[in-house]
Amino acid sequence: MGVATTWHGTTILGVLRDGVVAVAGDGQVTAGDVVLKHRARKIRPLFDGHVVAGFAGAVADALTLFDKFEQHLKAWDGDLRRAAVELAREWRTDRYLRRLEAQLLVGDPGQLLLLSGEGDVIEPDDGVAAIGTGGPYAAAAARALLRHTGLTAPQIARAAMQVAADLCIYTNDQVTLITVPPERQEYEADDR
Repeated sequence: MGVATTWHGTTILGVLRDGVVAVAGDGQVTAGDVVLKHRARKIRPLFDGHVVAGFAGAVADALTLFDKFEQHLKAWDGDLRRAAVELAREWRTDRYLRRLEAQLLVGDPGQLLLLSGEGDVIEPDDGVAAIGTGGPYAAAAARALLRHTGLTAPQIARAAMQVAADLCIYTNDQVTLITVPPERQEYEADDR
């Protein structure tokens, strides 16, 4: 038997300011000390573009959770908080879902939420949340920019992701950024 490979390489950041949520994700996928991909897309719009979601963790697990979350969004007519609570409940109690290894960061113009398989649904106090290896770097930079500048949510997200890329070896500067409302979508990473 071989040694299990540890996968790293995700930084997902959400910033909520003035009724606009911006979620940014880097494109790097790393296994051990090898970069496998530079332009992965780890965020996507959901519910006809009214919600944006990003993931950290195993890709197949995250895609399963995206699908489940969108089902809950549809069932609750776009109520982000209710859909998040229902997904967290199902994620924690379902035998299959309980084994999924990922975290989700979801947002709409009114709220930003972090979801985990432990049943967590966390809304940050300050409109900034991040997950993944470079998350603490991105969150710290975003909080400073939010408190001390007049930059927009997308501008803060992009600048904070650059700081994370400069500091975290598992984060690169190939950023995908999605805003809701979709004032200006910026897709720099491909969907392969």
